[in-house]
Amino acid sequence: MNTPHHQINIHNTPDARHNPIGRLPDDHLRDGSHNPDSCVDGRHNPDGHLANVRHNPDGHTDDNHQATGNHNALYNKHHVKESLTTRITKLICGIFLGILFTVGLATFILWLSLRPHRPRFYIQEFSISNLADPNGFSTARITFNVSARNPNLDIGIYYDTMNLTIYHQDQTIAESPILFPFYQSPRNAHLIYGTLSGPTLRIDRVRWGQLFDARKRGVVPFRVDVASSIRFKVSTWDSRHHKMHANCEIGVGSNGVILRSDEKKKCPVYFT
Repeated sequence: MNTPHHQINIHNTPDARHNPIGRLPDDHLRDGSHNPDSCVDGRHNPDGHLANVRHNPDGHTDDNHQATGNHNALYNKHHVKESLTTRITKLICGIFLGILFTVGLATFILWLSLRPHRPRFYIQEFSISNLADPNGFSTARITFNVSARNPNLDIGIYYDTMNLTIYHQDQTIAESPILFPFYQSPRNAHLIYGTLSGPTLRIDRVRWGQLFDARKRGVVPFRVDVASSIRFKVSTWDSRHHKMHANCEIGVGSNGVILRSDEKKKCPVYFT
């Protein structure tokens, strides 16, 4: 028995003719942005569509990314090394400056504690005899008393020969050595006193007349100069020599005695 045959008509669409079965349309091979169902980055998406694989012009994938990563790694390594070197340099410089500051401060403090101070001189007494006698210059006598003090705590002073010179209106009327070399210990005082007469006085009739006339005016001015060469002694170290002068400007009244206002007067000290 023959079964009936049914004829099936197959109509070819334009797409079917130009796109055989099993071949995807060209737009499926293009960028996945045109097809939401297409996959990305070379993997299969859940719908089973073939993913789009991107190729660079040279036909190599991800070479540029790898080169960039290597460059970043080298840069980071160099940056870390440079940063470490900078920190070490700054640390060394800081330590050096700290040591330098400490040494400088210690030296300054030591200098302040050991800095020598000049000796101090004070005029205690001064008088000239026969000042009321117009012819008393041949027997005149000058008496003086000067104190020398060492104000230093730990520094001694060596004095060479000490000389005394007395001036009236910048004219020398007496000059003589008064002390031989001696050592003055710290925080100590020496009295320098004596009497000048005879050949140590440089007073003639003319100069005595000048003194006598000044007495009539009420005050006879004198300048007492104490001079010596000194050295400072700090422990076992001795300084170089300094030429020292102590100048005392004083006035003598009509009685030939130093004015009260000039008693115990401090004399300026300077070096030459």
